[in-house]
Amino acid sequence: MFSVSKTILIGRMGRDPEVRVFPSGDRVATFSVATSERWKDKQSGEWKELTEWHRVVVRGPSADYAERNLRKGDSVYIEGVIRTRKWQDQGGNDKSSTEIHANEVKTHAKAKAKDASTPEIQGGSEAPEGSHGSFEGADNFQW
Repeated sequence: MFSVSKTILIGRMGRDPEVRVFPSGDRVATFSVATSERWKDKQSGEWKELTEWHRVVVRGPSADYAERNLRKGDSVYIEGVIRTRKWQDQGGNDKSSTEIHANEVKTHAKAKAKDASTPEIQGGSEAPEGSHGSFEGADNFQW
């Protein structure tokens, strides 16, 4: 049987990335991204909005990129897979967290173009192709 797990988010950063460094030297960045849907209520004629918050996890060079370039409020494109982490807290209670494990992180080029201190956003080659950078063609979205 064939199956695919792929998630694409285009939204806004909810907070600056938090980076943790493990004893092995691995770096992991976590942050939240908000996505919103808007629609017009058929009965009232009023515009409604539903905002969902997503926890995003990135590793390696993409974690470094996130730490240097992503800030609360930035428009971002995230591509990855959905993973659910499960554990028990100190009281023995089962806990879980559903996360997007990103393999591609991009910022909205026009939103960041004003910041000349981050030229790699415009297409530098600090990390392997496709892992991060800028994205174009999203101007039709209501940021």
